[in-house]
Amino acid sequence: MSLIVNNLQASIEDSPILKGLNLEVPKGEVHAIMGPNGSGKSTLSKVIAGHDDYEVQGGSVTLNGEALLEMEVDERSRAGLFLAFQYPSEVPGVSNANFIRAALQARLPKGEEIDAVAYYKSLYEKMDYLEMDRQFTKRAVNEGFSGGEKKRNEVLQMMMLDPTFCILDETDSGLDIDALKVVAKGVNSMRSAERGFLVITHYQRLLEYIEPDVVHVMSDGKIVKSGGKELALELEESGYEFLKEPANA
Repeated sequence: MSLIVNNLQASIEDSPILKGLNLEVPKGEVHAIMGPNGSGKSTLSKVIAGHDDYEVQGGSVTLNGEALLEMEVDERSRAGLFLAFQYPSEVPGVSNANFIRAALQARLPKGEEIDAVAYYKSLYEKMDYLEMDRQFTKRAVNEGFSGGEKKRNEVLQMMMLDPTFCILDETDSGLDIDALKVVAKGVNSMRSAERGFLVITHYQRLLEYIEPDVVHVMSDGKIVKSGGKELALELEESGYEFLKEPANA
């Protein structure tokens, strides 16, 4: 099964952003989307996740055969979707440990409770792997966190929730090289034949650590070019000048 986006059209405040976008990411693969500012990359992630600022005018999105656009946001999450935000929100008054625990509890059948010992054992193992101080369990979600700490926290949530499909919306934004390596290590630890990834980024640098199977170029609300990982290197070297050529107008 896979994530399949078919002829997706979406707008915000009556301004068209996605203009008939098509994309398929089979399970077991990592696909990267690159493109100039304003091409619709982050909009795509938010529409798939169900952000209510965006209006879908047409098309479909399915995940493992289920129609995502017909679901509420929480239903999409329980169906296996995870979105790591470019700008993670702060949640004052709610500790990291309680936040993740509540998210896991919401996925259990009614009447079933999380085993606290097993939960903290798994949480601490993953925090150690991401080189996160255990004091972060007591701190409010992202409150006062640095950019790198917020991104590690996003990956921690992803590792704990164990989704079947992960979207990383410019997770590398604002990271120094050490934080980037740790975040990439967490993502790579989750790669499997049963899980797909869509990695949205401006820079080839991230793809040196999270090696994609396919790279897509997005422009003006559509996927206009796809290729192997070498395409990211070409874009790093020559930029998006080819988009200005008549054939791509």
